[in-house]
Amino acid sequence: MRGRRARVTQQAGGPERLLDAGALRDWAHTCVGDLITHTDEINQLNVFPVADSDTGTNMLFTMRSALAEANTEAASGEVANVAAALSAGALHGARGNSGVILSQILRGIADAAADQSTDIDAVTLGSGLRHGVDLVVTSMGGQEISGTIVSVLAAAADAVEQCAADGLAAAVTGAADAAAVALEKTPAQLEVLADAGVVDAGGRGLLVLLDALRSTITGQPVSRPAYTPAPRRRTAETVVAAPVPHFEVMYLLGECDPTGVEALRERLGQLGESVAIATAGVVGGYSVHVHTDDAGAAVEAGLEFGRPRRIQISALVGAAGPAPGSWARERAVLAVADGDGAAALFDGEGACVLRPDRHTVDLPATISAQQLLRAVVDTGAAQVMVLPNGYVAAEELVAGCTAAIGWGIEVVPVPCGSMVQGLAALAVHDQDRPVVDDGYMMTRAAGATRHGSVRIATEAALTWAGSCRPGDGLGIAGDEVLIVADSVDKAATGLIDLLLAAGGELVTVLFGADIDGATVDGLTAVLARHVHDRHPGSELMTYRTGHRGDALLIGVE
Repeated sequence: MRGRRARVTQQAGGPERLLDAGALRDWAHTCVGDLITHTDEINQLNVFPVADSDTGTNMLFTMRSALAEANTEAASGEVANVAAALSAGALHGARGNSGVILSQILRGIADAAADQSTDIDAVTLGSGLRHGVDLVVTSMGGQEISGTIVSVLAAAADAVEQCAADGLAAAVTGAADAAAVALEKTPAQLEVLADAGVVDAGGRGLLVLLDALRSTITGQPVSRPAYTPAPRRRTAETVVAAPVPHFEVMYLLGECDPTGVEALRERLGQLGESVAIATAGVVGGYSVHVHTDDAGAAVEAGLEFGRPRRIQISALVGAAGPAPGSWARERAVLAVADGDGAAALFDGEGACVLRPDRHTVDLPATISAQQLLRAVVDTGAAQVMVLPNGYVAAEELVAGCTAAIGWGIEVVPVPCGSMVQGLAALAVHDQDRPVVDDGYMMTRAAGATRHGSVRIATEAALTWAGSCRPGDGLGIAGDEVLIVADSVDKAATGLIDLLLAAGGELVTVLFGADIDGATVDGLTAVLARHVHDRHPGSELMTYRTGHRGDALLIGVE
């Protein structure tokens, strides 16, 4: 392993923040993004307690579930409610042993913040992390193993308590730095890590979360070199790795008393390994986790002592991607959409929506592969149909989809160059069809939709359709200006005529942000009359989407 001194970049004008409800959500949001970045790195470090290469993936899915739950509390300004939502979401979405541990860390913070209404100060944060240590140890049967995430968490809690008097920014900075030091020590504390030449995977994941908290509060992003496996330590005799159990079993257990919990822990210990039973806090009951070859017996053991629910049985395949059963649903559509109206339109048709950066002006290629990957994961689906709608450059689309496929997600990018094509594709989406058939039908619908746009000229120029002046309407199709008119409505009607020259039954017009309400009403009337008079049998549909760039987007099906 190489040196891990962090590189901190000071953001210009980045003020220190209170850890209030908004900052807590921002932290969770940053955690999800940073875990996506570091998942493969964390998975490669995963050798303890079972070398199944899924610690990073499990922490990501658990944190994603926590964030989703916290986002449902958007109307509440109380930090205690957001903290409780993060804890509950993590528990409900916990994946694997590391997910259970993460849920207990978040529960520790939530319990400490239960009486807070505005923000979490350094003292409360320190109390929460310390409580998290106790909860994690309890969930593991009361046995604290040095060299694991518990050691890293305890070091962070110590640092926050020591720096609390200096304020929150100093405390979170101290926590991240102390965690990094503790992480470096884990191979010396746990022989299996030293033999593999790695630091503890769970501890590395925790460091990602602490670095995210540090950047959220201080405005100072932290960059650390990757923690890569070092050459394996030579030993006097060959060590044969123990076989990995076949299944990971998780469920929530209700109606079980503390005595029954300990009896269940002993029973699961006989059936397998990596046993974790954590109290479920405000949700009630317990979260149960075990790796075993006899999944049925593990569930039956829960029935002996309580009432299991949310039962998840996943195959332990030892791969970097999420295990089967990690997905909340079978298939989803992810549409890139710009503008409030467009987002509402696609959402109303059942699609998940990814919006381009509102502060980015250079359209259309504003979505990066990383943003696309994160959005694909956030759908929670095993199969995702992607509608780029002209807002994702080809190389970014390929990179993002390829990365998602590497995670075990079946991604089907549907070639849509405009939101009007995306709407046509979404209209024929049918999740009951095989994914290849669904993708074919959506692609066919998008390809059959001729599309163009109307833009308002900002300067004098010479185009293929002649010269234009500022304020002229430009009818554009295939990246070429085909019509120059002295008004937007004339450019729009001329473009509709060209697009309908080969026939068509439905004309869809999307009005952009530069067209105000009164103008939309006037244009709609003009276009409806034109289509009625010049193209009998064709129907006009208009929507105010509020997209940037083009004044109008026009499609013909």
